[in-house]
Amino acid sequence: MNSVRFFRGNALRWLACAALLPLASMLTGCGRDDIQVYRIAKDSAQPAQTAALPAGWETAPSGEMRVASFKVKGAAGKMAEVSVIPLAAAPAHDLDNVNRWRGQVSMPPLTEADLAKTAQPVQVAGETGQLYEQAGPNSGSGDQERILVAILHHDDRDWFFKISGDDEVVRSQKDAFLSYLRSFSLPSGNSESGSFTRADAPFAHPPINNAASKVPSTPAPGSDGSKPDWTVPANWKETAPGEFLVAKFLIAGAGQAQAAVNVGASSGNGGGLLMNVNRWRGQLGLSPASQAELGKLATAIDMPTGKANLVELAGTDAKTGQEARMIAVMVPQPAQTWSYKLMGTPALVEANKDAFLKFVQGVKYR
Repeated sequence: MNSVRFFRGNALRWLACAALLPLASMLTGCGRDDIQVYRIAKDSAQPAQTAALPAGWETAPSGEMRVASFKVKGAAGKMAEVSVIPLAAAPAHDLDNVNRWRGQVSMPPLTEADLAKTAQPVQVAGETGQLYEQAGPNSGSGDQERILVAILHHDDRDWFFKISGDDEVVRSQKDAFLSYLRSFSLPSGNSESGSFTRADAPFAHPPINNAASKVPSTPAPGSDGSKPDWTVPANWKETAPGEFLVAKFLIAGAGQAQAAVNVGASSGNGGGLLMNVNRWRGQLGLSPASQAELGKLATAIDMPTGKANLVELAGTDAKTGQEARMIAVMVPQPAQTWSYKLMGTPALVEANKDAFLKFVQGVKYR
């Protein structure tokens, strides 16, 4: 019997566009009875899965590792976000994940004995999954938020369904979310070709147990809450890192200017430089680069531990539609690769470039 478990990560930043990994191809719907079709294959022959799109759900750019992404608008500018993410089956870390989500809304952690009491059975694609619900003030902003997450473990793949955002909006969309889960249709056939492998997984994703890869399970860097030793600039404000990040910092500038620094880590080479450059390009609305173009986009820089790759990009933020600039650094370490990304209002990013590079170069890894 299939079981359900929850996604681990310290961390969502998820790969930003379908051009990076041929993950998703979407056909938009406009009503409750419309059908949204997603293709998650790494080749065009992989079967697609379908689901009925609830009224009021607007298709959003497929963020990192997502095969589907939606926004739901509420009153007074309040919002909620829905995501669907498939990954090759990974070890269960339900307690860690639930406590991470609880921490994001200022709820106390659970013990292993209490975990089962919080799970709610839920129907996903004709199978029984589990739903975890948590609500409270956002640990960073103080706004009242709610997070619903369901995970279905099906064959060699884990499916993660999440709706999060303003408390009132999420509560009003719970029935629609559950209906969406019931209407979801899983792809048939060999699912392995449509699952992410260890190399595809985003920074700080837990180890993936893929039968074909035979890679031993080891804890994801930073997944136990530990961080390297670093000196954070005075004007950077640390906030909840969200999914698939080890740490996140916000930088406020004059007027509406803002930027963020994301820190992540991944086992091995983090999927490779080209994959990550194209992920970053997707976040800025840029077309993917080829291997031949990579040499013009990445610059080798010296680090205390060796060489790192520096990438600078400019474009339009895929989430906000605003002009944005990005400076990213990939730092290889013996067993993992660390990623540092500064992104936001162009002038503010430029003003913080030296501090950002000094921060990265000063990190002392454990």
